[in-house]
Order: sequence, then C-alpha cells, then structure tokens
Amino acid sequence: MEVFNKFYSSVSSTVSQLSGVLPGNPVTREFEATQFIASAGPGLLWKIYKGYKKSTKQEASIFVFEKKQLDRFSKADRDIMLDVLKRGIVQLTKLRHPQILTVQHSLEESRESLAFATEPVFASLANILGNTENMPQPVPSHLVNYKLYELEIKYGLLQVAEGLAFLHNDVKLLHHNICPESIIVNQQGAWKIFGFDFCIANQNATGSAPYWPFNEYCQAMHPLSQPLLDYLAPEYILTATHSPASDIYSLGMVIYVLHSTGHHTLGNIGNDYMKFKRFANELRNLPQSRLSCVADGLKEYVKLMLNATPELRPDPHQFLKIPYFEDVGVKTLNYLDSLFQWDNLQKSQFYKGLPQIIQKMPHRICIYRILPCLSKEFVNPPMVPFVLPNVLLIAENSTKEEYIKYILPVLKPVMLIQDPIQILLIFMQKMELLLKLTPGDEVKTDILPMLYRALEADAQQIQELCLSVLPTFASLIDYPAMKNALLPRIKKLCMSTNYISVRVNCLLCLGKLLEHLDKWLVLDEIIPFLPQIPSREPAVLMGILGIYKLALSHKKLGITKEVMATKVLPFLIPLCVENGLTLNQFNALITLVKQMISKVETEHRAKLEQLNSIQNESKVMEQALTATSDNLVSAPTPQTDIDKMFSGLGLDPFSFNNSSSKQEKVEPAPYLAESAGSLSIEEKQRLAQQQETVRKFSQQPPPTAISAPPRQQPKPVDLTSSLLQSNLNQLTTKSYPNTSTPNPISPQGPNYNISMTSNQMPFGYQNNMPTGFNSQLALPPTTGWSPASGNFNNKWANNQNQGNMKQDWSAFESLLPNQSQNNNQTTNNNVKKLSDSEMMDLLS
Repeated sequence: MEVFNKFYSSVSSTVSQLSGVLPGNPVTREFEATQFIASAGPGLLWKIYKGYKKSTKQEASIFVFEKKQLDRFSKADRDIMLDVLKRGIVQLTKLRHPQILTVQHSLEESRESLAFATEPVFASLANILGNTENMPQPVPSHLVNYKLYELEIKYGLLQVAEGLAFLHNDVKLLHHNICPESIIVNQQGAWKIFGFDFCIANQNATGSAPYWPFNEYCQAMHPLSQPLLDYLAPEYILTATHSPASDIYSLGMVIYVLHSTGHHTLGNIGNDYMKFKRFANELRNLPQSRLSCVADGLKEYVKLMLNATPELRPDPHQFLKIPYFEDVGVKTLNYLDSLFQWDNLQKSQFYKGLPQIIQKMPHRICIYRILPCLSKEFVNPPMVPFVLPNVLLIAENSTKEEYIKYILPVLKPVMLIQDPIQILLIFMQKMELLLKLTPGDEVKTDILPMLYRALEADAQQIQELCLSVLPTFASLIDYPAMKNALLPRIKKLCMSTNYISVRVNCLLCLGKLLEHLDKWLVLDEIIPFLPQIPSREPAVLMGILGIYKLALSHKKLGITKEVMATKVLPFLIPLCVENGLTLNQFNALITLVKQMISKVETEHRAKLEQLNSIQNESKVMEQALTATSDNLVSAPTPQTDIDKMFSGLGLDPFSFNNSSSKQEKVEPAPYLAESAGSLSIEEKQRLAQQQETVRKFSQQPPPTAISAPPRQQPKPVDLTSSLLQSNLNQLTTKSYPNTSTPNPISPQGPNYNISMTSNQMPFGYQNNMPTGFNSQLALPPTTGWSPASGNFNNKWANNQNQGNMKQDWSAFESLLPNQSQNNNQTTNNNVKKLSDSEMMDLLS
C-alpha cells in the first residue's frame, strides 16, 4: 500500500506540475506529458518530460522551460536569457542530422512557459554524470548509480565528433558550448548535440572563407547567458578569437570529464573569470600526468585536443580516424546506424556475424541500441531470417520485464509472416525461450496460432520441431482449443504426411499430450484414430504401442474392457506377426497384448461371477428337487473324445440327448428324505405347501356336468409288468420279424389311460416322462428299487461286471407275467427262453 501511495503521489505531483506549467501552451494540444525524467541546457533550465503524441500514440519527450525560474534574476538578465533559450531551440529546429537532437514539434510559448517536443530522450549527459540540478527528487530510478560502459563512451564521442563535422563543414556553424549539459542521450543510447544557445553562424557568403564574429566574454552578464568557462577554449582570453578548433577543445574537455574522478573539469573553474585566465596560461605547459585518468588509447589525442594552439588540434575527421575508435563494438553500432545505405546482400553478411558480437556487448547496449536498429529491418521479409536470430539472442539475456516491454512488441508482427518459411523454423527452434518469457495470454493469442500454421506447413523440419515443442506448453491450451484445433491438426498431419519421422513425431506428441487430456477425449479421439494410420513400419507401430501403454497405465485415463476387446486387441493381435519387428519390439507388443487380455479376463470374470451367483441362487430349488432317492434315472452315456471337447462349454441344454427330457415339466416327487437336510426352512415350507396342493388337487372330485352312462372301471394294471412285457414283445419282434403278436399290455392299446391311486403315482402322470426323472419310469416304493448314479442300486446291478458269477434272477420273478401266460406265449409265438445276456440288454 505504501508503494502504491508513493506512486500515486508522484503521478499527482507530475500532473499538478504540468497543469501549472503548460496550460495555454500549444504543445499540450498535440502531446501528452506523463513523467518528469531529466533536465538539460544552460544551467539545466529545460525540464524534460516523458510523453507521447496524442494522435499517433508515438513516444516523445517534451522540453519545458518555466519562466518563473528566472524570477530570481534581474529583468535585463531575464530578457537576455529568454532570448538565448529561444534562439537555441529555433536553431536546433533548423538542423537535421542523425547526431543532432530531432525536434518533433517546434518551440511554443505561453505566458508561463516555453515548450517543444523531440524524439524520446533518456537524459542529458550532465544528469548521467551526476548533475541532478532542476530534476525531480528523488532522482528517477533509471539514473540511480548509472554507469557508462567504455563502448558507450567510445561510440558517444564518435557521434558527437560526427555531429561537429557536420556543423563545421556543412553548416559552417560553431556550437560554442559543447559540454555535458548540451549533449543529450536519447532512449536508444545515442548521443545527440543539443544546446545551440550560443552558436555562431558563418557571416560570409557561400564559396568564400567562413567568418564567425567574435563576442568577448562579458563579466557583467549573468553566467547562464554565456558559455561555460570550464569548456571554453583558451584563445577566448589569449587571442580573442575562435574557430572550429574551439569546439574540438570543448570536446577534449568533455572526454576528460567522462574519465576523471568525480567528473570534474581539468581547471575546475566554475564561474570565476580570473581563474579561467590563469588556467588558459597554464595550458601552454600542461603536463602529461594531468591526463592520467584518460584511457590509454585516447590520452595523447586528448592532450592534443586541449593544446593552447588551435591549429595543433585535430579536426573532427582526423579525430574520427584515431585507433581508439577501431573497435568491433563501435564499428557494429556505426554500421547499424548506416544500414539504410546497404543492399540486402551486404546486410545479410553483417547479420550472420552479429551474434558473435552481441555476446560480447553489454546487455544495455543490446537492448537500447542494437534492438531498435534490428527491429526496423522487420518490414523487409527477405531479411527477417537473418535478423530474427539476433533479436532472439538478445531475448535470451533479457529479463521477463525487458522482454515484454521491448522485444515482444516487435516480435508479434513477425509471428504472422509465413514467407519465407525459415522464419517459422527459427521460431520453432527458440520456442522454449518464447514460452518461458511470453505471458500466458500472448501465448494463446500469438504463439499458438503460429504453431497451428507450422503444423500445416510443407517443411518436414518445421513440422517435427513444432511437434516436439507442443507438449511443453500443453497446460496453457484450453480444452476447446485442444479438442477442436490442435488434435485435429496433429491427426490430419499423421494421416497425410509422407515422412515416417513426421508420423512418429505425431504419435510421440500425442503420447506426451495424454496427461493433459481427459479419459473420454482419449477414448473418443485418440484410441479409434490409431488403427486408421496407413503405415505398419516398426517405428510407427512402437509409437502406437506407446500410446496404448500410456493410456492403459495412466491413473487418470485407462482403457475400458469393452474398448480393449472390440477395438484395441483386434488391431494389436495381427501386428504380432509383422515381419519387420525386432525381438525387443515383438516382446513389447506381445507383453501389452497379454496385459490387455489379462485385464479383460479379470474384469469380465468378476462381472460374470456376480451374474452367476444370482443365477445359482435361483437354481437351488431345482438342484434340491432333482437330488431325490426315489427317482429312476438312466445311466450316463459314455463320453467320446468329441463329447469331451464340447463338455463344459454350456452346450448341454442344446444337445439332442437332453432336448427330449425337457419338453415337459412335471411337479417334483414328494420323496425328499435324503435331500431335506440340505434345504433351508423356507424351502422346506415351500415344498410342503406344494405337496399339500398336489394332495388336495388329487382328492378333488371331478367336475359334474351332463350325466353319462356308467362305464366299467378298468382294473388297475401293474405298470412294472406292463413295461417288462412291452420290452419283451419289442425284443421278440426284433428277433423274429415274421411273428405277428398283438400287444399284450391291455385291450385298449398303449394309449390306454391308466387310473392310479394316490399312493402309486402323482396326479396327472402321463405317458410322457417328466424331465426330472430322465425319461425313466419311477417305481413305487414297494418294489425295493432305489436309483443311484443312473444305475439300479441292487445286488444284481452291482454284480453285472463280475463275469464269472451266475446272475440271480429270483428277485425279478415277481415282476414277470405268470408262468402259464409265459408258457402260452412261448407256445403260440415260438419264442425261446431268454439268455442271461439278453435279459441284461432288456433291462438296460
């Protein structure tokens, strides 16, 4: 909160200052001042504000002179100083040169102020060297502990010398006040000449020798209305003359101040005119030791520039050629300033070698000096592939704040350029850097569309690079963009590309994106897509295999057993016999197949066990009813090898042997003595109720309707005897086909309706045998027979495998017809007596 209050107070004070200074000044109509940043000019009377042009939002600096600053002077001095300031700006406005401060809006005067607008300015050289007079307090943060690099000093002096060469040779103008207050450092770090308040123009006509009238220094006038004595050449006192060499002396003194401790002048004169006279005489015998603070490569030339004899001083062109400026950094900056003069071939050669130089330069120079020059080249698309690597190299050494403020704005238009294709390639190679420095919103609006274009490009290398960097910022991609924009493009590229490497990289990219997708997006978009890939190269198959493994093992995703059984396994299993697979690849593939099969088996068995447990509960009743001791069941048919193959497969209900036994259901037999111990109390109650219902229904009298004539009730027939006699007749018929013996069972034939008592058969018993008794006749309890395991449970049944023992048929005699009938039949039908083996066949 305290920081916010400070910021608010500083902004409020700036606005209040501007509102008190600039009302009525025409500059405010076109420019908006935002921040008080520096001061410049004689006595640093000009306040410099940061601002912008209202119509174009272009950055600018606004110089303001408040007339109230002159209130402490006499009226004559105020008028002189006001005229001097106006004259300097008017002269500045007339000049156009790269090393002279550029004026964007000429001088405007109001009752309270003078104002004009220039190119964006950082500060005056005096401010940088520590002179903070007429500046905001506290000192702006960008000037605190500001130190100039040697390269900045070299190139700055070079620029000032070039500016002086232009003034002396082209304009024939003497600046007459070269000093730190008259040198402005613009926002890009370039040094520009300012402060033409005391300049002297040539009075001779063009073509003749120039003449600059001399005005003697007047002690009666205020020092601010005259040049600074510390930088004034000694000939002003010694010979009362001046020349272009006088500006060279002033530049030599500036060089000394830049290198001296505390940035003091050599004579430290101030406003003392008498001290200036003494110092001018001392310069004739200036010792070399006084210049020890100056850099070695510049020391002897500074001594020459400060020579008391003007003719011995080097002119600007000679100064520019000294070895001190033979520096790679200086030449690079100088070349950047003159790029517009070179063709594309020369520029491309320069840009190719620029990265090596950028790495050796101070970062501040790269940001403020080199980057603006490079960004101007972005309007020339053929040169962008040469310029862009240098800009991105500067970005590598920048903070995130510097990148957002200075680099990202110039990169955004370049991201939209699609031709030449090398631009996309360079961006793909540096994508990690861009993602690290670019805010999330700009990633979505600028970088992501560029990646979409890269996926649709024709260059293989660009596609592969794009696929490799996409997963690194997948978390920044929202769900709709991932589903509707990114995944369809990757799938389309994977299907349409002719390069195996691109297809493999598509699969790798999809695999890395899985963790950023939800389960259903993977099941709906990714899994069905993989079998459609028109390629069976081992690398592609392993890429597909990797996606399946990730989707199967990832805790958030997983593949359902239905998808594995119906889509994945039918696709993977044929791949196991691909000839191009290596042993390791085959092992990986078969391991995944087994893993999926095991998972399908485990999950589906668990499901079937749940269903089976429900079905088993419903079959308890049926199993209890069939396990009785009073039912006669058939012996099991021996299983052949083919039967064994089909056993246990759930086909028994559909086999021929069982179909006849399930045609009709009957009520269960009431004999439950043996199985009663395994039934629950509820089941016992239900069985007892069924028995009671059967008993009541059997005892119910038949319904009465129209009376019918009485019919003779047939005598009860012994079913056992009838059955045995029928079997004997059938056997006889098979043995003697010519014999025609009527069926002796009953006069009414085989369909005769046998009436039974309640102790013989359950009510409703028909000729068709019930399912529960395996189509065999249940014998009454009086016979002494008991079914067990499908065989007759008696002594002769158990002894039938003992071939050496004679069979005992005495227990059967009561079941056979009487002897007289048997003999009669034998006599009439010529039937011989049955052997033991025939009897066994009959009974089986």
